[in-house]
Amino acid sequence: MPHLPNAVQWSIPAFVLLTVVEVVSYRLHPDEDAEGYAAKDAATSVTMGLGSLVFDLMWKIPIVAVYTAVHELTPLRVPVEWWTLPLMLLAQDFSYYWSHRGHHVVRILWACHVVHHSSRRFNLTTALRQPWTTWTVWPFYVPMIALGVHPAAVAFCSSVNLVYQFWIHTERIGTLPRPVEFLFNTPSHHRVHHASQGDYLDRNFGGILIVWDRLFRTFVPETERPVYGLTKNIDTYNPLRVATHEYVAIARDVAAARGWRERAGRVFAGPGWRPGPAPEAVRPDPVGEG
Repeated sequence: MPHLPNAVQWSIPAFVLLTVVEVVSYRLHPDEDAEGYAAKDAATSVTMGLGSLVFDLMWKIPIVAVYTAVHELTPLRVPVEWWTLPLMLLAQDFSYYWSHRGHHVVRILWACHVVHHSSRRFNLTTALRQPWTTWTVWPFYVPMIALGVHPAAVAFCSSVNLVYQFWIHTERIGTLPRPVEFLFNTPSHHRVHHASQGDYLDRNFGGILIVWDRLFRTFVPETERPVYGLTKNIDTYNPLRVATHEYVAIARDVAAARGWRERAGRVFAGPGWRPGPAPEAVRPDPVGEG
């Protein structure tokens, strides 16, 4: 088993330092066009981040068991070497793109990811606002393990990806040089991703690289100031409600559904899905009217 560090744990001091620097920068140079910080919002984000560390340990047990079984069954093996790690990071970033995109377009997956989008502010503490139900993420990385990548290497690449995304949750950085903006996910690109207005919805899913969005036509540049949050905000700082509100909404919609088709749609269709009118409610065209 390869011994690879957890990049998130090693980066915690940097997270704290950069957050303090950002808070001080707003104090010294206020920006009327930026959302900045609010104490309750930031506290909720930090609490969600700490809670995610605890719950991730719980989910890790069955997920590691599945990953280990897949790795044992496959005859393929990818060695952990200096030259294979960049390829693993690339494969993980590609898998992350599809995981992230899936968590926006399938409602039961969105119920996990919506936590990260629930703040109406965009600052470095927003990066810490992580879900407590990450059991929906693991299937997207099974192909990597089936191709011979050790589960510990996948975990390491995922931690590197998460650490990279910390610094892009800020309004204090504008746009970067064009080659950087073309290849990498940047604060400008990620502000679009966290926006709630129409043209920005469900765009810019990349983790480290933005090239996946360019390839698969989900990229949109930042042209107008984003409005952060959800299309229907939840107006709460209660961490338990932040973590579970969409699951509660799904359960309520399923209970009120008329038939199994609608129940399935409420769970597996997009977050904004609504059932069409019942067949008997559709007025047929009168015969002879053109």
